[in-house]
Amino acid sequence: MNRPRVVAILFGQPGAGAFNRAGAEGLARASALPVAIETVWEPVPARRAATVEAAAARADLVIAHGGQGEQAVAEVAPAFPDVAFAVTQGRITGPNIAGFEVLQEQSAFLAGALAGWWMRGMVAAHLSGEPVPPGLRGRAGFAAGLAHTRPEATLLSGFCGNQHDPALAGHWTAAQVAAGAEVQFAMLDGGRSGAIAACRAAGIRAIGNVRDWTAEDAVFLASAVADNGVAMLAAIEAFLAGAFTDRRIGLEAPEAVRLALAADVAPDLAARIDALRDEILSGAVRVPEDWPGRDWAP
Repeated sequence: MNRPRVVAILFGQPGAGAFNRAGAEGLARASALPVAIETVWEPVPARRAATVEAAAARADLVIAHGGQGEQAVAEVAPAFPDVAFAVTQGRITGPNIAGFEVLQEQSAFLAGALAGWWMRGMVAAHLSGEPVPPGLRGRAGFAAGLAHTRPEATLLSGFCGNQHDPALAGHWTAAQVAAGAEVQFAMLDGGRSGAIAACRAAGIRAIGNVRDWTAEDAVFLASAVADNGVAMLAAIEAFLAGAFTDRRIGLEAPEAVRLALAADVAPDLAARIDALRDEILSGAVRVPEDWPGRDWAP
């Protein structure tokens, strides 16, 4: 009996960035399942063409990894009704489309709250590449967490236009530092090294996302873990189980979504973060998905 064929499209290049690395690790875990997996790396934004090619190659399940694949799947899926399409970090709908999402806005909220409690000054920064829906929700979570603990603080929030350009990320980070930021929450992929270098050069702290960056570099104060590899694996498992419907995974699953703290975060501050997590899970604190503020640019 032939195993179902899964084609996963990752937008970027192998070895560049935590987001795609997490997705690839999720695929590696899925290799133990009764499926045949093909990974397609699409380094240029020819997203629709890559999605059409994957579906036309007799795939049973096509996975677009990341919200940047939403538009391509929305356009292509109706022409291939016998193919299932999944978007990780996506929320588009259709008879043969499902979204599988780790709620990075929840760990981002905790990151913003930490920034507000930790900062001595009044300015925090957020930096990402493209303003795709998951990134916008993550930004909204960080902004709301910052406002929750330091309502008078200013947030410099910008989308530099490219997730994978270290020089561009470094330029934007340096500009945010010059504007007064003392901590930066960066939601980047291949461009993260530029932001890290600029934070280190300026002597400010960074907050990462996707995986635990605090274990890798002392510049990180925390990391808003949102392991999208869990979403990748969940999409394949749901397809195999015949239960191909949207799934959202949040702080209730700490292996997927949590705030990792650096060793120098004070215990009392860590305890406040734990209490705030419990408030989010109980519904006492709501994490919004929109931010009414204005984008910042250097």
